[in-house]
Amino acid sequence: MAVHPDVLLDIKYFELLDEDDRRSLADVVDHAVLQKGDILFEKGDPGESLFIVCSGRIEIFIRTDSGERIVLTLAGHGDLFGELALTERDARTATAVALEDSELIIMTRENLLLFFQKKPDAALDIIAALGGIVRKADDLLRTRVSRNLNEELSETMTAVQRIADWIAWFSGSVTFLTLNLLWFGIWIIVNSVNFGLPRFDPYPFGLLTMIVSLEAIFLSIFVLISQNRQAEKDRVRANIDYEVNVKAEMEVEELHAKTDRLQEQVLDRLARLEKIIAGGMRE
Repeated sequence: MAVHPDVLLDIKYFELLDEDDRRSLADVVDHAVLQKGDILFEKGDPGESLFIVCSGRIEIFIRTDSGERIVLTLAGHGDLFGELALTERDARTATAVALEDSELIIMTRENLLLFFQKKPDAALDIIAALGGIVRKADDLLRTRVSRNLNEELSETMTAVQRIADWIAWFSGSVTFLTLNLLWFGIWIIVNSVNFGLPRFDPYPFGLLTMIVSLEAIFLSIFVLISQNRQAEKDRVRANIDYEVNVKAEMEVEELHAKTDRLQEQVLDRLARLEKIIAGGMRE
């Protein structure tokens, strides 16, 4: 649907165009009307045009890795959006929905080139809008759908935690058991049997008892430190599992929504075909 030149006069991007340029541009751009709740485009849809809001409000949002809905922008009167997919000729990266009854100007790539020829300074406004989207994308790239549990925890480990993990692992090994048996056995034999050597810790082996007690105290502390780290790892693992589950749920919901939209489009086209066929049969 064509646009009246007076509509362009009320948009900041076109206010410096003269009457003839506005008429030329109005002849080639399209005009769309949305009802509240209508979806203009969804993530993954082909990007073939950008939009400028004449009236109403459009919400552009994405879903995070955990399924959280993040609103990128609320486009109001005079705001443009959808330019990223247009300039890259790629699929949409977000979803746009009308928060209220809205009217939009639709510009294709050819319309945009014609507009830049008439008003080259407008390219700076488009670049500024792209810069805002890039900044949003940088923030979103800090999160991933599936994180590597070992990498995430190893980045925050201190030297004491690394030592505690190693000691807890070594104290539960057969090697540690064998070393303790040899040490205790040699200590008791040397201090119990007369080999001509001085008995530095005779029965009841008070020094050995003290050393074993200290060993038990420090081992228990290191094991508790390692267990705390394991509890932290379990918590992170649970969070990652939750994020993956929510992401899978959101993907299923999106598939259901797209299937419903395709079904509505097919039924609408079938209804129009039936009307056309019925009209042809009457004639």
